[in-house]
Amino acid sequence: MAANGKAALVTGGGRNIGRACVLGLAEDGFNVAINGSSNRAACEQVAREAETFGVKATVIMGDVGKPEECQRIAAEAIKTFGAVDALLNNAALRPNKPFLEMTEAEWRRVISVDLDAAVWLSRACLPGMVQKGWGRIVNFAGMNAIHGHAGRTPVSVAKHGVWGLTKALAMEFGPKNITVNTISPGPIAPDEEEKNASAQARAQTVGRVPLGRMGKPVEVAAAARLLVSEAGGYINGQMIQVNGGGAT
Repeated sequence: MAANGKAALVTGGGRNIGRACVLGLAEDGFNVAINGSSNRAACEQVAREAETFGVKATVIMGDVGKPEECQRIAAEAIKTFGAVDALLNNAALRPNKPFLEMTEAEWRRVISVDLDAAVWLSRACLPGMVQKGWGRIVNFAGMNAIHGHAGRTPVSVAKHGVWGLTKALAMEFGPKNITVNTISPGPIAPDEEEKNASAQARAQTVGRVPLGRMGKPVEVAAAARLLVSEAGGYINGQMIQVNGGGAT
């Protein structure tokens, strides 16, 4: 598909769900800005793959856990493509540590990446969306937000915050023809945590999924592609659960 004149910014776009979203949007004709925090080579590989769909792709490295970096990342994407029409706030940290052992710095780091980044990137991209009278923001939550998770308190708190942010922005910017939604993935493979988990733990995870398997990044990306499309323009302020039927 030829470029559709729109551009998307995807954080955490170098692997797994982020990579699948980048490639799916490129296939749909979006020029894509790919953000990563450390692995530039992976992001550049995704950019090359995206360009095979006839669109333009750029890599913007940076730490979305820092407000000034969010501003720079968005500004570079806007400078490159003229606007960010679709923002996918995918980057996240998911450390596992007992609540009483967590330091203040560890708490704030997770909140900054998993919640604050969506705030600052949305603030940076929304003015352009308002000016054009069209925009899409897709945030990512997860089962940590739906059910909570022992040992991942800051993740659960941040992802609940993302869901609240989604609902509030959907109400405020819906009249401007800008939709804001959240995707909540269930167990998805490949996943670094799952790769490192025991076979028993993986079996327990799959055992809680009615479909009897883990999901694929492309299946999460399919939901994102709908939400940023013209056909998805009446979906606003919603949480789309892509979890095989409700696994915790």
